[in-house]
Amino acid sequence: MPMSDPVFIGARIYRGSSYGAHHPLSIPRVPTVTDLCRTLGWLPTDRYRTSPCAKPGALYGFHSKDYITALQRSEVTQNTDLAYGLGTLSNPVFPEMYRRPATAAGGGLLAAELVRTGGVAYNPGGGTHHGLPDRANGFCYINEPVLTIQRLLQMGLTRIAYVDIDAHHCDGVAVAFHGSRQVRMISVHEDKRWPFTGALEDNAGGAALNIPVPRGFNDTEFDLILNDLILPAVDAHAPDAIYLQCGADAVTEDPLSRLTLSNRCHIRAVWALRPLASRLIVSGGGGYNPWSVGRAWACVWATLAGQEIPDRLPHDAEQILRGLRWTRRAHPTEQMLTTLLDPARPGPISDHVRSVVDALQPRIRGLGQGQAQHDPTVG
Repeated sequence: MPMSDPVFIGARIYRGSSYGAHHPLSIPRVPTVTDLCRTLGWLPTDRYRTSPCAKPGALYGFHSKDYITALQRSEVTQNTDLAYGLGTLSNPVFPEMYRRPATAAGGGLLAAELVRTGGVAYNPGGGTHHGLPDRANGFCYINEPVLTIQRLLQMGLTRIAYVDIDAHHCDGVAVAFHGSRQVRMISVHEDKRWPFTGALEDNAGGAALNIPVPRGFNDTEFDLILNDLILPAVDAHAPDAIYLQCGADAVTEDPLSRLTLSNRCHIRAVWALRPLASRLIVSGGGGYNPWSVGRAWACVWATLAGQEIPDRLPHDAEQILRGLRWTRRAHPTEQMLTTLLDPARPGPISDHVRSVVDALQPRIRGLGQGQAQHDPTVG
């Protein structure tokens, strides 16, 4: 299936908007990947779409009206509303606290429309997978993946595969689609890390395959999980569309996980999943080191758009990375300033990872396709 005409979805609101100077999301992320891709000539005008800001009514499919009203009110008044999780350390009050996540959600809804009859859409501002129906949670005010998948189902698609390689479990998505036969959720996440959900034995009422992995999880182990668990589980579902949440917080340099992947794993996930459905939506997600997240997400777009990643960045692209600032006392290596692609980070396969694979493979073999085939195109 050719990777033709992928579309990149962005918006100005991400530029200069932050959760506050000391929050992990004080860093620029979508602007960095946008600027890198434009500077490298990978993002011509006809491939770029501006994300709309979703109207409140578009959010009620998952979120309660009272919560969305409270979120809008807190943006206007800049007051906390702890009954809805607004004004906590994780989900602070800030000037764009409704408009920014509503724009991410609008980008997901646009992505669904763009792939209606097939294709690829990339929404790096999306992937906010922790948002709950009636409260903000885990840096997420609005759950874009849930709303996007709901839109795909409303369009008439009946089988969606949701694959999440963020370092943190997709608890909000699991709440939304618990027990679903239409949505298969597959999550690779660090074991014993917040939000402390997504245990191996938790199958979300038959809808999920949770793959908790240990600290130090490496590229070799990722390849094993991808080939032996993720791809067979997706293939068995025969999806009309795949949603890949491509959080960049599982790489070695990220401060909010203890996994040790390279961004090559993101590339391999994109390449491997693309042929398994006629529609692919890819989002961002976590990622809290400004250099590693910008580089990883630029590599994702290069892969989707069929662009060759250079061994060394040209001067103008390098200057984008050199211009980033971070409040943490950490300095990027020269390699992180002059290249996009990480060196491979292979390693031994731990007993923990082998036991997870052994435990889940019989469940995958029992999945089957289970439902009748259908017309792969809609409207």
